[in-house]
Amino acid sequence: YTLSLHDALPISPSLVGGLQQQLPICFVAVDILLSITAFAGNSLILVALYKESTLHPPSKLLYRCLATTDLLVGLVAQPHMALRWMSVFQEHWSLCQYARDAANITGYVFILVSLMTMTAISVDRLLALLLGLRYKQIVTLKRMYIIVTTFWVFNLVASLSGFFDHRVTYLYSSLVISFCLVISLASYTKIFCTLRYHQAQVGDQQQPSQTNALNMARFRKAVYSALWVQLALVVCYAPICTVSIVIAYTKKYSLLLVVTRKVAVILLYFNSTLNPFLYCWKISEVRQAVKRTLKEALC
Repeated sequence: YTLSLHDALPISPSLVGGLQQQLPICFVAVDILLSITAFAGNSLILVALYKESTLHPPSKLLYRCLATTDLLVGLVAQPHMALRWMSVFQEHWSLCQYARDAANITGYVFILVSLMTMTAISVDRLLALLLGLRYKQIVTLKRMYIIVTTFWVFNLVASLSGFFDHRVTYLYSSLVISFCLVISLASYTKIFCTLRYHQAQVGDQQQPSQTNALNMARFRKAVYSALWVQLALVVCYAPICTVSIVIAYTKKYSLLLVVTRKVAVILLYFNSTLNPFLYCWKISEVRQAVKRTLKEALC
């Protein structure tokens, strides 16, 4: 079988007896539900970000990229997963193979782009803290467009290479995940250490600047907002990575493992539905823009 971060286990006829009951229909229903919520929620976030003008453009571009990948998960990847399980129920194995391949390719691209984008957000917040006034001169919108485009091109090429040798895609994704997690952890560690140092300096001053205190409070809030989104991504991605590691070492699968893997994939997809709620909860500018957008739509 081919191993991936996605639901790539083959469904053999020996497993059909257990799967042809209610499981495929339940999986299809969940995939369709999450597809609708992910598409609707992230569409609203993209409209709100388009109207929001207070966020720094390069930072806003990263959030727009993240919302776009989540929207495409709901628009492309999840419908193919629903089609795959529907074809299992109806025993259309050629259609099942097509749906599985389409879900794997799109899923790889969207998942890894999301992970790279979250890493870029952590690095962006670190640069904003360390560069100070030079931040807007160095982190420009043009450079951020180049970085985001690079994410999409590299991951698309790596995903398509799985048609020739799935081990290349698996090795690439493993390296990307490890690299992104290390960079994000290092960035947030440096951010919080620097914030603690600045707080100690402010405590030593008898009359700290009100402007500096306000800027630092806003920056701290932005960091915590990004960190919440990052933690949600890690929590939703951890189960499928764990199941994939188990399969890689045991090289065995059963009906229970197929179901466990599918539940892990559902949690992976749930991250695309969860992110819009996190944006509205933790980013006040986005929350206000969403409220305005909803009021305009209702009126």
